[in-house]
Amino acid sequence: MAVPVLGFVAMSVDFLSDQEAAAFGRYGGVPSGVELERFFFLDDEDRALVARHRGDHNRLGFGVQLTTVRYLGRFLADPLDGVPVEVVDYLAEQLEVADPSCLKRYAQRAETHREHVGEIRRALGLRDFAAVAGQLRGWVDKWAWVSGDGPKAIFAGAVSWLRERGVLLPGVSTLTPTRRLMI
Repeated sequence: MAVPVLGFVAMSVDFLSDQEAAAFGRYGGVPSGVELERFFFLDDEDRALVARHRGDHNRLGFGVQLTTVRYLGRFLADPLDGVPVEVVDYLAEQLEVADPSCLKRYAQRAETHREHVGEIRRALGLRDFAAVAGQLRGWVDKWAWVSGDGPKAIFAGAVSWLRERGVLLPGVSTLTPTRRLMI
């Protein structure tokens, strides 16, 4: 039974399998060729952002973070965690980085990751979830009321709603009722 809580409709998280919940906001394998071209191709603006950084490892790391947030809708806590080698190789080729394994050096300085996240957020105009949580509550309430859709469809719709508005995706527990906040 749905119970309105803080404006969200809270339901059991049973609609996501443990595997689906664990995979949320992470790479679920190697992106397809179409996905590589759509999300990981670096256009002139992307290349200009990347070019601001010194060293192949920083340029490649920045490129990985830039394209990861574009693909997943969120930054990874560890910017290299689970990034498929095919993604790294695709970006390295575009950036003319001869040795993609230099990316390991990017993980050595946590401050660099945070600085790059801030730069990417500003460049892409990405917003925090907290800035739109109230609007999303209203959307979820209305959608649940009029659509007859189940929780999985509403969850997917909420993710799409956030992505369309340039909002960084929160953790899965924020979008599912493990803390009884939403769907």
